[in-house]
Amino acid sequence: MLAKPPVRKLAKDLGVDLAGVHASGPGGIVTREDVVAHAERSSVQKLTSYPDDEPWLASGVVSPDGRRTRVPVRSVRKRTAEAMVASAFTAPHVTVLHTVDVTKSMTLVAKLKEDRDFTDVKVTPLLIAAKAVLLAVKRHPQINASWDDAAQEIIYKHYVNLGIAAATPRGLVVPNIKDAHTLDLLGIAKALAGLTATARAGRTSVTDMSDGTITITNLGVFGIDTGTPILNPGEAGILAFGAIRKQPWVHKGKVKPRWVTQLSFSFDHRLADGELGARFLSDVARVLEEPAHGLVWS
Repeated sequence: MLAKPPVRKLAKDLGVDLAGVHASGPGGIVTREDVVAHAERSSVQKLTSYPDDEPWLASGVVSPDGRRTRVPVRSVRKRTAEAMVASAFTAPHVTVLHTVDVTKSMTLVAKLKEDRDFTDVKVTPLLIAAKAVLLAVKRHPQINASWDDAAQEIIYKHYVNLGIAAATPRGLVVPNIKDAHTLDLLGIAKALAGLTATARAGRTSVTDMSDGTITITNLGVFGIDTGTPILNPGEAGILAFGAIRKQPWVHKGKVKPRWVTQLSFSFDHRLADGELGARFLSDVARVLEEPAHGLVWS
């Protein structure tokens, strides 16, 4: 193998056998770059151990200097990326935001926790938000639709499969509660519990995630106030439910400490104009502000 003395020294220092190096130099000469490239390829090793709090590195390969890990994109992450890119570049997103006093919803949550019918299920503000979305869909059924680009048709759904975005060790999944519009509050609570347990166990099936019609993403569990979520493909809307915080709020003409949250609603502008999106979010907010609306709108 033809190589100049400095290159031979470099190969020795790096532990490279020149006989196995591909020569790219003129006349079949091994260059410095050939040796370095060969050393990098040879020294890349599978990551066989990783910190317990970094399981996403398990299938990766580490660079020779240990400063980078390359992980193949596959499984849930790959499907999520493909779906989000398709959604972002296909559906024209519009997002509207609303800040809401949810003190009465928090009072209702506290009461439900003491209700014997709800003893075996976890009651959280997300339960009230889910019911609020279902009631708003009932009042604005046009939002419960999808766009068929091939047929140039709008498909209006006469059922609600309510998606709940869930963060798992494998990535984001969005299973949905089938026919959520047929469930009472206790039924929704049980469905949420089952959906969450299945997602955390990594047992969410393709069927669980298919045919969703509208989605909620609960940013509040991470302490985030609001966001501008990307639509789940095939759906017209997604509600982001922010953190609930006690803060000064004007209530009945006086400044009082109240429980307040921020909502944001992203929707497909091909399917819904600004008025529909705003009215939908306003109705979700009205239920969270005064849950008694649920009795009137049910």
